[in-house]
Amino acid sequence: MAEDIGSTVPRRQLGRLLRQFRNEAGVTLDAAAEALEYSRQKIWRLECGMGSVRVLDVKAMCELYGVSPEMTEAMRGLAVETKSKGWWHAYGDAVPSWFELYVGLESAASRLRGYDESLIPGILQTKEYAHALYRLGGRLSEEDRERAVQVRLQRQSLLVRRLPAAPRLEAVLSEAVLRRGVGGPAVMGGQLDQLLKLSELPNLSVRVLPLAAGPQPGAVAGSFVILDFPPTKGGRTAPEPSVVYSESLTGALYLDKPDELAAYERVWRGLDALALGEAESKDMIKRLIGEIRHD
Repeated sequence: MAEDIGSTVPRRQLGRLLRQFRNEAGVTLDAAAEALEYSRQKIWRLECGMGSVRVLDVKAMCELYGVSPEMTEAMRGLAVETKSKGWWHAYGDAVPSWFELYVGLESAASRLRGYDESLIPGILQTKEYAHALYRLGGRLSEEDRERAVQVRLQRQSLLVRRLPAAPRLEAVLSEAVLRRGVGGPAVMGGQLDQLLKLSELPNLSVRVLPLAAGPQPGAVAGSFVILDFPPTKGGRTAPEPSVVYSESLTGALYLDKPDELAAYERVWRGLDALALGEAESKDMIKRLIGEIRHD
């Protein structure tokens, strides 16, 4: 289980708790750094969930902030979990640092809701489709490109894992995504076949937003994923807050403020109302496969 989930969520949970108790104790970052003989940067990094945390550090900070023994013990347990490594660490630089956080969150999520307006989302791509996309960039060597594709394929295993339970994935794809030829007819036909196959999974929903729907909320928001998380083990800490992930060429945004989440929830409701149902979406994908292979 540790390899499936990794340390991403425990790090973020622990960081939030450390910041919460420091604020409740009225201790500034500078005052905490001076009292603990830490650098200000170290405390900031711990509170942001960046990196593993020593149990000794948690104990010292909890003592300074006057945290109860029970909560201190729970936070010590989280500190132990921050040292576990996820499967993606084995791929090294094939997982950029800004994307590593997403892979960890994706592995820990109980529900993923994604809208894509340009390409098939990575977690649903075939090997051939992914290779065709990576060749477009031309920045990676053959070996690095192969490793990057393997990461993408490995991510798909979470859709059928048994423990922890596989997340529910709800994907809304613009019709343009399905019509945009990537890698030639054979590659695109195979990719659409893959969508049909994956949509048979009980925890996976693939729906198409038809071009005929006209202007819609996703045209402004762009592609994004909303990640929701399960209750924590034993209920000792609050569940991980939902996060919106929005990716660009060289980085990504992780949005978790209440007003940001509310804005994307509104967009999702708009997309949900306009998208075809699952059965209609499958029919459209089958028609497009027929068009590709007939040509």
